[in-house]
Amino acid sequence: MQPVPDRRKISPFLVFFLVHSIQVGAGVLGFQRIISMNAGYDGWIAVILAGILTHVLMVFMYIILDKADGDLVSAHTLVFGKWIGKLFSLFYVIYFSLLVVTILRTYIEVLQVWMYPELSTFIFALLFLFLVYYLVNGGVRTVTGTAFFGTILPSYLALTFIFTFKYADFRNILPVFDHSLKDILIATKNMSLTYLGYESILMIYPFIKDAKKSQKYAHWALFTTTTVYTIIALISFSFFSQKQLEKTVWATLSMWKIVEMPFVERFEYIGIANWCLVILPNVCISVWCASRTLKRITPIKHKYTLMMICILCLCTLTFISDRKQVNFLNDISGKIGFYFNFYYIPILLVLVIIIKKVKQKQ
Repeated sequence: MQPVPDRRKISPFLVFFLVHSIQVGAGVLGFQRIISMNAGYDGWIAVILAGILTHVLMVFMYIILDKADGDLVSAHTLVFGKWIGKLFSLFYVIYFSLLVVTILRTYIEVLQVWMYPELSTFIFALLFLFLVYYLVNGGVRTVTGTAFFGTILPSYLALTFIFTFKYADFRNILPVFDHSLKDILIATKNMSLTYLGYESILMIYPFIKDAKKSQKYAHWALFTTTTVYTIIALISFSFFSQKQLEKTVWATLSMWKIVEMPFVERFEYIGIANWCLVILPNVCISVWCASRTLKRITPIKHKYTLMMICILCLCTLTFISDRKQVNFLNDISGKIGFYFNFYYIPILLVLVIIIKKVKQKQ
């Protein structure tokens, strides 16, 4: 791998915004129902446990990247060789392309259900991906800027949860540990799917100045994400009854319906519209990772691999039309991400350490 010029690199502290922004996306709008299906009001424990696991995996990823002296493609080449390594890296291209389709189609579904029932999936996706292409084509620094503003600008939405306190009963979460350990662990697995995206560091790493120093900012991002999800989970459990949560697909949006201000009647419309700023860095980072990986394993220039990924995602989005297909898409991408993070990353870590020791002895 050729060294990345300093002018194309980002400061270590900006990793915080990259990691945090890609974790907070469409999942925050409805994760409460998913974790409460098994763990009930103990679901907030699953949120914390899943967050702790992300810290462990982030440590694994930084060890892999440090020993491979590059990105994920470099690690695959080190362990499996040039050609087989490219085959494994191709899976990463498919995975992040799938994340793009999942994130964007889920957000379009929210728009269609809550605001514009006749909204064309193809037209919206075409315009959105055109904007994504323009931003990603500007390089990793532009993508990082998008993540920064995608985190700062919509942050005021956190204040809207204050309106729920009037109707909240925090005694709902008592007694704690009312469910079995098995139920809590299943909820932890389901919650870990909502945290997906932090593995993008596997491709961003070479573009960070003093990359080793960025690890603490990555962990701060994971901690912030875990805190945000935990607070939202606790507020949701205090606001909804158990039966209401079972029937509420987008609990966060439903809580916005009670927000009343003198100058706005339906605040959930403002929240959904502003959520586009949250979704944008999600898609930009995923598209960048997919196109960058494809560029690394082929002789094709990045601007062409970027165009290929955007067209592939656009074509795939047009075939997903109803709620069942969206649910299936979320399940598939979640399971693939779970096995990639919690099974493949530890295995890759062990292989990298073994190969590195063997080469040092030789």
